[in-house]
Amino acid sequence: MSPWYHAYLTPDGDAVRFAIKATLAMLLALYAALWCDLERPYWALISAAFLQIRPMSGMVVEKGLSQIIGTLAGCGAGIAIMGMFAQAPIPALASLTVWIMLCTYGSSLLRNNAAYGCIMGAVTAMLIVVIGASQPGGIFAIAVARLSELALGAVCATLVSSLLWPVKVGDLLGRQADAVVNQAFGHAALRLTDSTDLAALQATLTGSLEPLTQLEGDSQAARYESPEGTGRIRASHVLTRRTLRLMAILYALQQLLHHQGDRLGPSLRALADEIAEGFRHAAEVSGVTPAHRRLHALRYRALACPDETLSPLEQRCLLGMREALGHALVMLDARDAISQPQGKQLRDVALAWHRDHLVAALNALRAGLIFSGLAAFWLATSWNNGQVAMLLGTLFSAFFASRDNPVVLCMMFAKGMLAAIPSALLFGHVLLAQASGFPMLAMILLTPLFLGLLGAANPRLMAYCLAFTIGNILLTMPGNGMDFSFDSFINRAIALMIGMGTVVMGFRLLPGPGAILRKRRLVSAIVRDLRHLTQPPIHEAETRFVGGMADRLLHLAKLDDVLPGDQRHLLTLGLTGLDIGYACLQVRRWLDDLPDTNLQRAKRAFITALAGAYADSAQGRPSGEVQCAGEALVAAVQRQPSLSERHQVLLAGLVERLDLALHRQAQRTHDSPGPLAPSAIPTVT
Repeated sequence: MSPWYHAYLTPDGDAVRFAIKATLAMLLALYAALWCDLERPYWALISAAFLQIRPMSGMVVEKGLSQIIGTLAGCGAGIAIMGMFAQAPIPALASLTVWIMLCTYGSSLLRNNAAYGCIMGAVTAMLIVVIGASQPGGIFAIAVARLSELALGAVCATLVSSLLWPVKVGDLLGRQADAVVNQAFGHAALRLTDSTDLAALQATLTGSLEPLTQLEGDSQAARYESPEGTGRIRASHVLTRRTLRLMAILYALQQLLHHQGDRLGPSLRALADEIAEGFRHAAEVSGVTPAHRRLHALRYRALACPDETLSPLEQRCLLGMREALGHALVMLDARDAISQPQGKQLRDVALAWHRDHLVAALNALRAGLIFSGLAAFWLATSWNNGQVAMLLGTLFSAFFASRDNPVVLCMMFAKGMLAAIPSALLFGHVLLAQASGFPMLAMILLTPLFLGLLGAANPRLMAYCLAFTIGNILLTMPGNGMDFSFDSFINRAIALMIGMGTVVMGFRLLPGPGAILRKRRLVSAIVRDLRHLTQPPIHEAETRFVGGMADRLLHLAKLDDVLPGDQRHLLTLGLTGLDIGYACLQVRRWLDDLPDTNLQRAKRAFITALAGAYADSAQGRPSGEVQCAGEALVAAVQRQPSLSERHQVLLAGLVERLDLALHRQAQRTHDSPGPLAPSAIPTVT
């Protein structure tokens, strides 16, 4: 079924409620702005529309606060720029370009609503400087007007979101947690049965990681809904950490069970099959309690298995199964705590995130070039509608920069803006010119906005329909003193398309890093974090490593998705790095408290050797450093009477397993043909 058919002929209840709520928020904002006689009431409408994109109560509050804070910062920057260069337009625009680049740089490094606040800082400063160029004596009044309009839209959106069909962040987090756990357990079943369906493995992994990263970001808004929000945030942190640990252990277990299976006893393989079936059942069963009961019984069975007669590699495999089941049980507890945080005591710290400063710098450069090009055109032509084009260039060059496929998204927005032109001409000029009084204005003006928002409820149509809604507002510009002349409308329509066309051209000319450079930077970041794992304290090292790895795995998985099946090796490369990182952290937990200087030196050398061998495996080169450093570490451990014999055997098994995993990854990378083959990628340092 066509998404357009579904959106407009058979819309579901959620879509209709979303459109009604967003339309009422804009109606309330428009009425209040007209009643207060604000200079540009349409900014209150745009503010309310943007805040309703994700209409959960806590998210609207968080986004509204970020918008107001960003607007305040933009007001300060705009006033400062005009205070220094009120009579010098070129230095003022040059300073404004630098500010826009800084805001875009910050939005590329931040997440969710904090990034939106940076974008609003850039847009507000641009409006103050551009509008203030013709009114240098009224800069402060312009800043106050912009702040009032945007704050009014935020307040109206918050009120409507909280009072009319309120949707809680907690409900969204519960659905995201369900997706994370079910996909992770499905992935576990595939890993333990050595599935050859690479597409299913990758789909379940990304199907778990995508909602996991969304959950980690969205959970911050839960604090604005109730005192239980902090409990949901802590449970989300626990779920993120445990899910990534489970992924690392599963990847390691697959290497042991199915690539070194001839060195393992039949009892271990039978136990793995039983655990795989338990994970499959837990992924499909409804409710936390049955899944918890099944996995708990399997963990008890794994703990009851004798390990005295097993080889180091077999002991390592059995320990991995026990750890996988333990992490899965904690994941179920975290999922339950996210939905019902009352009385739960799960605790964990917030994660760090992967931040690519090169990508942020390229985004800032692109935004600066787009704005400076539009500003030069505005100065050269003295076009009174040039500010509309600069507004769109500033807003969307930053807004699209951190999105996947920004060029495609730009084209979708451009098509939505183009469709808004005849709609705004009909509703905003032909019909609205005949209306009198606010009720008629609201009925005529909000009709196309409601239709746009009804389609925006469908994620596949959101770009088209949101652009259609914003385009109608900008082309109509409702207010107390509206201009219905045809020439002013055409001027605004031309400005709209020039602004969007410049954004599209900017993303086409400067698209960002290519796949080869992105792979190199992702691997370099993983290697850097592995080397930093030697630095105390261990909890900070783990927080930095885990938070960054969730993003990197997703990026590597998306790079893998565009490659043919026989060339895919990037996701396994990321999983190998995740496995090595957790192994390093485990070694530190065992050995950090021991005072022997030689042992600590051997431990640091082993972790450094693992990082170097991982970098070599990304180039398809096997390394012998891990075996040498591991043997030295095992020899140093054997001289420690405080360590039990079991820990010594497990450490020896861990060293052997990691060496085998790195050699296998090097072989897989070397055998992978295509444009991302190791020969095409410079050496990682």
